[in-house]
Amino acid sequence: MIQLFFTVITAEMALILILLFKTPLRKLAILSLDRVKRGRGPVVMQTVGGTVFVVFLSSVYSMMKIQKRTMDEGAVNPTDQVLMAKHLLEASLMGFSLFLALMLDRLHNYIRELRLLRKDMEAVKKQNRSFEDGKNGASEEMKALENEAATLREKVKHLETECETKTKEARAGGANAMALKKQSEGFLLEYDRLLEDNQNLRNQLQSIDRRLSHSDSKKNT
Repeated sequence: MIQLFFTVITAEMALILILLFKTPLRKLAILSLDRVKRGRGPVVMQTVGGTVFVVFLSSVYSMMKIQKRTMDEGAVNPTDQVLMAKHLLEASLMGFSLFLALMLDRLHNYIRELRLLRKDMEAVKKQNRSFEDGKNGASEEMKALENEAATLREKVKHLETECETKTKEARAGGANAMALKKQSEGFLLEYDRLLEDNQNLRNQLQSIDRRLSHSDSKKNT
């Protein structure tokens, strides 16, 4: 039994060392422990651990009985000394093996949690990178839209300037048209007056010609 516990303790210490250091055997050990903890594995391990703990308590009780008997007798019995040493060694090995088993279980759980945390951190980093990429793309798009808006503002200002210029030119053209219209109206009135004067002069000339012709006719008679 003592050799069995020495073997168990050696195996547990080897597994703990393998889990502590990152070696090719670490992944294999983790996979083996994962398989052990599946199905009926935990029930079997708890049963074995409970049995070892009961034997450990039995050894402790036996040591207490031997010590009490020695105190009652007042003399040291060599057989009791041998039994005391045997129970003490067995109890120490069993307690140490139980402690190493607990340490091995906790270490395996911590490694699994650490792996899950790393996966979650990688997922969060990927999401953060995608968010940063999207943000950069959105900022570039915003810059492009701002540049386009600035270009459109410049075009609007240019069109407003052209519109104001055209409006001034149209107003000036309208004023010139009004002046030309007024001037043409004045020319028409002057033309009408000249026509009227011309007609009056013609009438006067005709009347003069008639008088002259009438006077010539009288002289001839």
